[in-house]
Amino acid sequence: MAMTRQRYKNDCIILSTLEQLVPKEHLVRKLDSCIDFTFIEDLVKNLYSEIGKPSVAPMVLFKLIFINIIFGINSMRKTCEECKVNIAYRWFLGLSMYDEIPNYSTWSKNYIRRYKDSNVFNKIFEKILNQAIEYKFIDMESVFGDSTHQKANANKNKHKDVEVKIVKKVYEDKMLKEINEDRISHGKKPIKELERTEIMFNEETGEIIENVEIKHIKESLTDPESGCFHKGEKEKCFAYSHHIFTDKNGFVISKTTIPGNIHDSVSFFEAYAVLNRKFKEKIKNVCLDAAYATPAICREIILNNHTPLMPYKRPMTGKGLFKKSEYVYDEYYDCYICPNNETLEYSTTDKKGYKLYKSNPEKCKGCPLKEQCTKSKNNQKVVTRHIWEEYKEQMNENRYTKNWKDNYPLRKETVERTFGDCKEQMGLRYTRYRGLQKNDQYSTLIFACHNLKKMALWRSKKAKNNENKVNKTGFLVFFSNFQNFFNQKAICSF
Repeated sequence: MAMTRQRYKNDCIILSTLEQLVPKEHLVRKLDSCIDFTFIEDLVKNLYSEIGKPSVAPMVLFKLIFINIIFGINSMRKTCEECKVNIAYRWFLGLSMYDEIPNYSTWSKNYIRRYKDSNVFNKIFEKILNQAIEYKFIDMESVFGDSTHQKANANKNKHKDVEVKIVKKVYEDKMLKEINEDRISHGKKPIKELERTEIMFNEETGEIIENVEIKHIKESLTDPESGCFHKGEKEKCFAYSHHIFTDKNGFVISKTTIPGNIHDSVSFFEAYAVLNRKFKEKIKNVCLDAAYATPAICREIILNNHTPLMPYKRPMTGKGLFKKSEYVYDEYYDCYICPNNETLEYSTTDKKGYKLYKSNPEKCKGCPLKEQCTKSKNNQKVVTRHIWEEYKEQMNENRYTKNWKDNYPLRKETVERTFGDCKEQMGLRYTRYRGLQKNDQYSTLIFACHNLKKMALWRSKKAKNNENKVNKTGFLVFFSNFQNFFNQKAICSF
């Protein structure tokens, strides 16, 4: 067969509408059919004037952002260029081939002048989530929480060392109250609220400042609101952390953005409070990873009538030494019993909430198990127990239930997969924005687009399944009627 050379024909006239040119299975059709985007106009109506030159339709601006995120373009300039030549994008925006695509700077100017200080981004997230709830795609019996970091738009080598005041944890006052109650019950003096004391001199006012609880951190010179993130083997960088909760089907139902230098166990309380304000009564189980297995978090979840589901966290015990689980706690006598059946008596309760149990050095000195028990020079073994340890023990007991086995393994299919999809496809791996507010708002749109895309695909699949069922049912009815007609014809002939 002879080779045919292609002849370019670019002068053809297409007599078709955009509706005919966009494929029926294209993602933009699924996105447009799953929700009525006119709700955006109602959200931003109070941000526009009733007089003056007509603006670019706000629905078009936000649809540009949806295209930017869902299709992974990650550049408003490039998104506008793509919309000029992409028929499907034009159809989604509601613009004809003769309409002009807004300039890339139109979004940034509208953001600065109108949307920056509004809560329109959270309202869009909530509207999309509520639409998914109406479709009955959300199952909140078990929720799955975790956080991930997003690299900030900041050079990790450009920073300065600063002193900041240590912020009190949300549960410290309650814990201090219970610490003092425990100390008083054991005949100890109550602890006053202790602070790290440091004397500082203010050069501007000439005053001496005392009793300042501080710590030293690295602050970025490019984006001071980001935090220095360093976790395990991951690259040390400036970043923001996004703490989210997903339902059983992988829809994001709550999110919180914080600087990257705040640990998961600290940021949990704010994120969990946001979740409870919306869906507390609908939740039964809260699934988290081992980083959250602290007495304070277990207590917070249990007191909110939720069941904490977390994995086993291996104790940080030295090699060749007995594990803490091998020391039996006697609740009645409030003491520990070591593997050699000797008693560790209560000593004190420290300001961090740990009760200290100490052994008798004289008995430990000649103990045959001393090398496996302690290597202290004073021949004394010390075992600690948090005042909220019973909540953690209750959480550990949940690991042996069917509820844990049915729900906890779903973390990799829900919250972990959500992070993977958003990082790989929607630009959550790096940020081009600076400042906590901008990154909070943009990440809200990312998770809103995640929900929107997931909802569109699910609804399309459900509609196709229903259509197949109708076709199958219609065929069965036709076949049944045909068979009845044939049987009646045969009887009449007989």
